[in-house]
This record gives sequence, C-alpha cells and structure tokens, in this order.
Amino acid sequence: MTRVLPKSFLALAAIVAATALLSAQQQPQVKVNVLNVCTPSAEEQKEISSALSRVPKQPVFSEDFEVARGRSSLSGNAGFLQAGQSAQLSDEPSSANWVRVRRDLGVQATFSTVQYSFSNDGKDMVETLVLHVRDPKDLVQLSIEDSASAVTTPAAMLGTSTPASRIKLERFGKSSVVLARCSGSEGGPPVDQSAYEPLFSSASAIMTNYRTLLNARRTVPDELARIATSTAKPGSASAAAKTHRASPKSTNAGADKK
Repeated sequence: MTRVLPKSFLALAAIVAATALLSAQQQPQVKVNVLNVCTPSAEEQKEISSALSRVPKQPVFSEDFEVARGRSSLSGNAGFLQAGQSAQLSDEPSSANWVRVRRDLGVQATFSTVQYSFSNDGKDMVETLVLHVRDPKDLVQLSIEDSASAVTTPAAMLGTSTPASRIKLERFGKSSVVLARCSGSEGGPPVDQSAYEPLFSSASAIMTNYRTLLNARRTVPDELARIATSTAKPGSASAAAKTHRASPKSTNAGADKK
C-alpha cells in the first residue's frame, strides 16, 4: 500500500535540504600558511634586514617602566613563556621562573615599547626581546630570541653574547616572517644557512645592546633570587634569616677594628 506524504511535510523537507546545501556552500575556506623558517625568500630577508636596521642603538626611554617576576606552569604554553625553538619538551608537568622588563620609548621613535623577558625551566634558558611598532601599517612587532642549556647559570649566560636563534616579524594582515637556526633532519644533510648569518649577527648585536640598556645582567639574577627566596621551604627561609641577622655583627666588628 502506497503512503502519500502530506504536502507540508514535503515542503519542509525541501526547505531543510536547501538550507543544508546553502550552509555547505557558505562554509569558510581554511587557508594554511606554511612558514619557511629555515630558508626565507630574498624578499623576506629584505624585510628582516629592514626591520633590524630600524631598531635604535641609543634609544631615549621615557620615565615609564615595568619590572615583573614570577613562576608559571608551562602546560598552558602561555604568552612569552612559550618554549623556544631548541627547547626540549616532555609530558611531565613543569614550570619556569621568569623575569620581564619593559621600557617605553620616546615619541619620536619608530617603536613604542621594548620588552625583554628571561625564563628558566630548569632545562633551557630563553631570552626574548620584543619591540612593538608605534604606528603599525605593515610591521606590528619584531622579536629576537636566543637560548642556552640550563647547565650553566643565568648570570653566566647573561655575561656572554649568546647568538640569536630566532627572528620573527609579525605583520599587519599578513603571515609572519620568521628566520630560525635549523639543523638537518635525521639522516639528512645539515641546512646551509651561511647566507643568513649577517641577519643573525645583527639580531645578536641588538640583543646584546638592549641587554645592557635594560640592565638585564643585574636585574635578572636579582629577581630570580627573589623568586627562589619566596618559594623556599620554611627551613631554608629560617636559615637564610639567621644568616641575614648574623651579617651585621661581622660588619660592626669590622668597623670597630678601623
């Protein structure tokens, strides 16, 4: 026996089918940009070189500044504490101690602010310098990164000119331009990056200069020491307090001998 469907049902089915078809046609296209961080094009090299050349060697800082410190979990990969290009990641929960210094630049400068950060997760230490453009039209910000193994101390790393390992240009309405030091893949030949050495050298010089301008060699170890003191166990804190109370006696004794 043939069953006759109501006209209203057929009309509703037609509307649903048409809506589904229209929805499928209106689905946004997914565009994937693959960054060539090991061997950027000649045009991208020019952009990197131009951005680096615009960084002032002797900036005029305003009175505004910020110094912050803290400890953050790396599980969320938050902000400037993201692992560096050479960092080794693991599934084990980890945290990093970090210090951040920010200074505002004079109104005549191309860049409005400069932010320096140092993080240490016990395995790797990462320095990152970020300069924000005051009036972004094409370039939004420039960042330079270097890293070293935590087998040495932060003070020792800051006392040397660690070579830059990553340069990134964030552009307005365009994909980023990145140049990073790359090693050969397993079983493959090493990547020839000799043509980009002048760019890495220029970025390293900028990092060294701003490390000095921002007094990072002194500020970072001091702030990291404060983090260690604030997170120390009660026993360690009491011992440190006893040492601190005992130090004036030795100072006074030395003064009496004079």
